[in-house]
Amino acid sequence: MARAGLTAERVTLAGAELADEVGLDRLSMSRVARRLGVTDASLYAHVRGLEDLRGRIALLAADEKTLRIAEATAGRAGKDALVAYADAWRDYAHRHPGRYTATQAPVRIDPELAAKASGPRRAVELAYGMLRGYGLAEPDLTDAVRLLRSTFHGFVALESAGGFAHARAPQDSWVRALDALHTLLEHWPPSGAQEDRS
Repeated sequence: MARAGLTAERVTLAGAELADEVGLDRLSMSRVARRLGVTDASLYAHVRGLEDLRGRIALLAADEKTLRIAEATAGRAGKDALVAYADAWRDYAHRHPGRYTATQAPVRIDPELAAKASGPRRAVELAYGMLRGYGLAEPDLTDAVRLLRSTFHGFVALESAGGFAHARAPQDSWVRALDALHTLLEHWPPSGAQEDRS
């Protein structure tokens, strides 16, 4: 018998907590059921299965991460906004590794849930808004967003996997990487520059 008060939101949160503890790849419906003290079958009244649960976790995480970035960058511009944005991204990834992985993994998300979710859209708006402070416009905005996402995610992924074995503290390299990104964004090459290289 399902525990009273069991909802899709409670199942999703339990799944997110477990993903943070054991890793998204080790998440299972059985583990979530044990966490909630219910039978596996009880969960299927609220989520369609593991793939659906992972999609819900991705949307939850996108909302949470976006809110933290929005709070960190509010009222900031230029380098201050960039650093606040990056630090909030990295902090969320370290505090919630399973949820963070869900935002980066190719998970299938229910189109109806995705249409109602504000996190992914707001994340794009925040990134583009911050970069407009550097005077960028399309297509440079998209290229810059991809550069930042690749840099932040690559650093976090390597750091989380213990990939930085050098004695220099990763935090020192993080600060320098953000300094370098700020300098690059201030001196972004004009859009026609790639044509000169072809």
